[in-house]
Amino acid sequence: MTGSGRQADRLKGLMNDPRYFAYISYFNKDQDYFECHEVMEELWLEEGRSPLLQGLVQVALGLHHWDNGNVTGAVKLMTSALNKLTVYADDVILGLDMVSLRANLKSGLEALTVMGAPFEPFRLEVKDQLLARAVTEWEAGPRSLGDEKEE
Repeated sequence: MTGSGRQADRLKGLMNDPRYFAYISYFNKDQDYFECHEVMEELWLEEGRSPLLQGLVQVALGLHHWDNGNVTGAVKLMTSALNKLTVYADDVILGLDMVSLRANLKSGLEALTVMGAPFEPFRLEVKDQLLARAVTEWEAGPRSLGDEKEE
């Protein structure tokens, strides 16, 4: 197993973290890429600044910039995300279809090189059925991130 494969295995506990559910929901359902990036950045910092999680942060922030017309920022972040995520050879990591994600990043970068290309959102494809169910349940509930203080 490669170093990147061992790291992805170490991060599998995130698939039970409400903040990971939030990341996917904010990305796919709400298209709130800024909030999505905020949630994943918190996980990235807690998990020792994993390049995999940093790539997921950069995907969300790149789409946020693209949606807001900052083409330069979008290209920079999406290129960096693609470079980080390409290191991981597995087709599915943390329940996400990485082949699809990398392809969507490449397509987005191609669109961004065309002058005036409109924003083209894409979804994170969840391949793990338990994760997909957990995200759906999180969306239907009070959308708690599990970090509220008891009173």
